[in-house]
Amino acid sequence: MEIKSLGYRTDLFLLGLGGSELHDNGEYVVVRTPANPTFWWGNYLLYRTPFGPGDVERRLGEFRKEFPEADHVAIGIDSTDGVVGVDGTKEELVALGATVDPSTVMAASTVVAPARPNTTSTYRLLSSDDDWTQLEALTLANATMTVDDAYVEYTHRRQLADRGRVEAGHGLWFGAFDGDRLQASLGLMFDGAGLARFQTVQTHPDDRNQGIASTLVHHASTYGLTEGGAKTLVMVADPDYLAIRIYRALGFSDSETQLGITIPPSS
Repeated sequence: MEIKSLGYRTDLFLLGLGGSELHDNGEYVVVRTPANPTFWWGNYLLYRTPFGPGDVERRLGEFRKEFPEADHVAIGIDSTDGVVGVDGTKEELVALGATVDPSTVMAASTVVAPARPNTTSTYRLLSSDDDWTQLEALTLANATMTVDDAYVEYTHRRQLADRGRVEAGHGLWFGAFDGDRLQASLGLMFDGAGLARFQTVQTHPDDRNQGIASTLVHHASTYGLTEGGAKTLVMVADPDYLAIRIYRALGFSDSETQLGITIPPSS
């Protein structure tokens, strides 16, 4: 299927590798992840155009029709300019409890070494059961939501999908270690046609501000552009989070704006 946005195109590629179901409905693509029904961005509608007049109510209704059991709402827009829709659309969505999240899609065909690389950690691939168990704990340590039983189960299911992609040969998961303790991690998945997409760059809160993340991203990027055979590396970043400065310093440039709209269960 044709997707304009580099961010969403690589998102759908990753989801498909993890067992998600993609159905092109013409005006929108239905994305379902039966193995993880509480994964918002594994169960969403991707519309091909921004919101037009009267589209807010209609599109919310279409989401609920496609996902009658869902507690959340998640809608993406396949555009590159960050335009939500006609004037007043964002305000209408916010009044209904929605969050409109712009993400910066970044790309690089070459990278430069970090100015202050970390040399005390060990950088290697995740391989053992213990490595993957530590990855799950690292993800929970970085959670921005309440870590209840449901969130732990959601995280576990995502980790199983990530490990499944790696073990199927679609990519690799890199880690920075202090001895055997995982300090930071990221995934790098390859589409076989020259694109490689980063996933979930994260550092344990106790290990930040040591140059670990920038060194790990550079290490994985260098692999991706050499042994991995990629021509272009893709990263999707929060434009308001400090990590985006790290990616830019390593040679990633802003490519487009990706838009996602969510309404949490409480709304």
